[in-house]
Amino acid sequence: MAIPVEQRPLYHAFVDQGLDPGLARLPEQLARGLDRQRYGDLPAWEKAVSKLPALPEARDVRLDADTVTVDCALSDSQRRQCENLLRKLMPWRKGPYSLAGIPIDTEWRSDWKWQRVAPHLATLAGRRVLDVGGGSGYHAWRMAGAGAAFVLVIDPSPRFYYQFQALRHFVGDADKGRTHFLPVGIEEVPEGLGFFDTVFSMGVLYHRPSPLEHLLQLKDTLRPGGELVLETLVVEGDETTVLLPGERYAAMPNVYFLPSSKALCHWLERCGLINVRVVDEAVTTLDEQRATEWMTFQSLADFLDPEDPSRTREGYPAPRRAVVMANRPR
Repeated sequence: MAIPVEQRPLYHAFVDQGLDPGLARLPEQLARGLDRQRYGDLPAWEKAVSKLPALPEARDVRLDADTVTVDCALSDSQRRQCENLLRKLMPWRKGPYSLAGIPIDTEWRSDWKWQRVAPHLATLAGRRVLDVGGGSGYHAWRMAGAGAAFVLVIDPSPRFYYQFQALRHFVGDADKGRTHFLPVGIEEVPEGLGFFDTVFSMGVLYHRPSPLEHLLQLKDTLRPGGELVLETLVVEGDETTVLLPGERYAAMPNVYFLPSSKALCHWLERCGLINVRVVDEAVTTLDEQRATEWMTFQSLADFLDPEDPSRTREGYPAPRRAVVMANRPR
């Protein structure tokens, strides 16, 4: 079977990294994750990426700055064409980006999250990294900018896949082909992989109806001694405090367990992880998550009680997030 051009680097990376257990599954995973019958908007996203104009080889790419930036010389008409095509991939959730002079002001100031996480990480230089639920890949590009040898984003959203491919078009080979995207969830990762040096799961756990299963899956992807970075919604309380919302939390329909950070640490320890520590905890502000011209739908401000912004409109505590780190035992 012929492999599409944009997917060839992923196949080559799996071979180079010795990920043979996953190689045979790639064709099926990609076909299912990019199923045109299942995702009616997919052809439009694919077309938008394919129509991006060729870029000059001379370009200045910054993957180690708060705004992932690609500077290159384009004509005014080329720049307008690029902006129109990038807007066809909206909404843009995670960023920010600046591509050939086009600023993409995303819903999330993901750079703020990175600033909170980065000081606590073991060095990423030379490491193999998995970013679970990584969206368009903002944090993955930052991981590559920090020197990671291999970064794999997994996220089942085909829109994010094509946003990533658009970003790849601009970044080119500035990351030396170290950053990749596979449109699957973590349940598609082979069991017992034990491969990655660092695994990120940020903004995923509260969407899982079986949170301990997710933690065990994350642990399973780590090599012995590897580092887990977990960011999720939490509530205040002790090690026994867990909130299970009703049908919606902050207007989201698929939110399940919100533990206190102390309870989350207890969960991680029960799953056999060690060196468990909370490195950050804070209420999400309206400056960090908001509607923009690149994400024109409702955002956090619309989901809070207008009379009491410390509560969601359903009456629950407003979104509070913690970053917890741990290691797989050697």
